[in-house]
Amino acid sequence: MKILRNLFDSQRKHFQPGGKWEKWEFLFEPTEKFFFGWEQVTLGPPHARDSLNVQRYMVFVILALLPCLLFGVFNAGYQAFKAAGLTPGFWPSILLGAKTVLPLVVISYIFGLGWEVVFSLVRKHPISEGVFVTAMLFPLTLPPTTPWWQAAMGISFGVVIGKEIFGGTGRNFLNPALTGRAFLYFAYPVQMSGNAIWTAAVKTGGAVDAVTAATPLAVAASGSLPLDKALAQSGYRLSDLFVGLYPASIGASSTLLCLLAAVVLVAMGIASYRIIAGGVIGILAMGWLFNLMAGPSSPAYWMLNPVYHLVMGGAAFGLVFMATDPVSAPDTHVARWIYGVLIGVLTVMIRVLNPAYPEGIMLAILFGNVFAPLLDHLVVGFRLRKRIPNV
Repeated sequence: MKILRNLFDSQRKHFQPGGKWEKWEFLFEPTEKFFFGWEQVTLGPPHARDSLNVQRYMVFVILALLPCLLFGVFNAGYQAFKAAGLTPGFWPSILLGAKTVLPLVVISYIFGLGWEVVFSLVRKHPISEGVFVTAMLFPLTLPPTTPWWQAAMGISFGVVIGKEIFGGTGRNFLNPALTGRAFLYFAYPVQMSGNAIWTAAVKTGGAVDAVTAATPLAVAASGSLPLDKALAQSGYRLSDLFVGLYPASIGASSTLLCLLAAVVLVAMGIASYRIIAGGVIGILAMGWLFNLMAGPSSPAYWMLNPVYHLVMGGAAFGLVFMATDPVSAPDTHVARWIYGVLIGVLTVMIRVLNPAYPEGIMLAILFGNVFAPLLDHLVVGFRLRKRIPNV
């Protein structure tokens, strides 16, 4: 790190006002901050003491996402060998998964950072650290067999339409990564939905293609009673679903890793436990309510154990990493509880009442994003009305 520190120190003069690369200062400063943090300190009172600035916030979120990415790399290769009827070895699974997954991550960063640079040049402001998290989150929500050009279009839509068009980081009311994912889902439903998109396969010559493999959500939506046995017969035991060893999006399948990340992010004050807990309560309560309303003629999905809704699909990933986005989520504590419960309830409702769209967490979070400002407004207004007027 000393060599890197000396490199930045020696080149800083060229990026300062009057230097030959002055116009590129907006790139130099955030890059230096990414490696070394802030060097500016307050010399006189008042002193604000807080170890968590925007840069550290983003770095910790990326570090929490790395286990999901690494597991996603392994799982993509593991499911490919399993679908081919071969024994999934650890290193072969890693190598095939890396070949499938890492290009999507690289494309996400190239186009995400590219659009951030363009808008930084136009608006003459430094690059926001938020794009590093967005570019990591977006590919983790994709099927491992997503075409590269679709990944480029999705992250471009998410950054430009989901964030920059509203003024950049801190002004967007929708989660940019989910905005890009929703765009791909509705623009290319054949490639982004169904059963044949989740599992990669190795063809002759090493090319990666997709093979049919029903996801747990698809089995639950079309299965027969008892659903837990139907899932187990399809190879989706509760323990496998909790660990994440099943065909799913790249990094959103492992409830175990999401739970560990939630503990770390909440302990560090990055994620709101109220949103996560509210989402869990909403999912369990709505699932239990469907169990109560189920009758002899009701679809089997109505009688699914609510716990399965937490461990299937991207529910845990969405609650931990997407719903807790500080920009698009509410700011008041009461509103965060309501927001989390709303997302959980909508997730189960979308899954159960719309079998054509078995995964509901994405739309539920985007719907919650739209109502987040209203929830804050109502909570603040209620508190103001309860105050005793000064007379």
